[in-house]
Amino acid sequence: MSDSPVLYRRVMLKLSGEALMGDLDYGIEPKVIKRIAHEIAEVQKLGIEVALVIGGGNIFRGAGLAGAGMDRVTGDHMGMLATVMNSLAIQDALEQMNVYARVMSALKIHEVCEDYIRRRAIRHLEKGRVVILAAGTGNPFFTTDTAASLRAIEIGADVLMKATMVGGVYDMDPKTNANASLFDTVSFDKVLIDKLQVMDATAVVMCRDNNLPLRVFSMNEDNALVRAMTDKEVGTLVTA
Repeated sequence: MSDSPVLYRRVMLKLSGEALMGDLDYGIEPKVIKRIAHEIAEVQKLGIEVALVIGGGNIFRGAGLAGAGMDRVTGDHMGMLATVMNSLAIQDALEQMNVYARVMSALKIHEVCEDYIRRRAIRHLEKGRVVILAAGTGNPFFTTDTAASLRAIEIGADVLMKATMVGGVYDMDPKTNANASLFDTVSFDKVLIDKLQVMDATAVVMCRDNNLPLRVFSMNEDNALVRAMTDKEVGTLVTA
């Protein structure tokens, strides 16, 4: 655990569903979800309140099947259910580490989780529980990136932490261009104008218009999440 002072009081962490796959082609890799849960637990020990939005791309992508002919609304609802499955898996992994966690869904699924109610979510955070926000916004055509931005603003998060497979925001795709340069800081407007593919445009605009800082960092290294909470040099900070 880091001895450095923490940078934030309350954070929203956005994870992709693909982050849970590890070396698998589909689904959830147990060792990966345990590592993520351990890092969230370490962050909570620092006194930081943690909310989490996770995608469902490791199980189902509604937009992909919509492109193949499925009704988009139906596909997006199926994708929302995939995020609920991932959220329950994260909750279970946290509870095995004696960390209190609550899954709150934008879709009503009372048998497996709570409804998302803003004031109740804030109360859970204040009581030291990790809040896992599932089913996106509950509406089709909106991504989990947008859901993370919306919920972060609603709960009064200090920052939206976007965990990725690369070190931050680059001027071009680092996976295909060895000369790509990493930004230490970058503006929301540059992200939008240059189409830097940080998050979808709706999510970026919401962050910009509500003065919500966005930090993009890699989850590939051990203790990545703790370092992102204590070292302002980690990843890329996107601000106005």
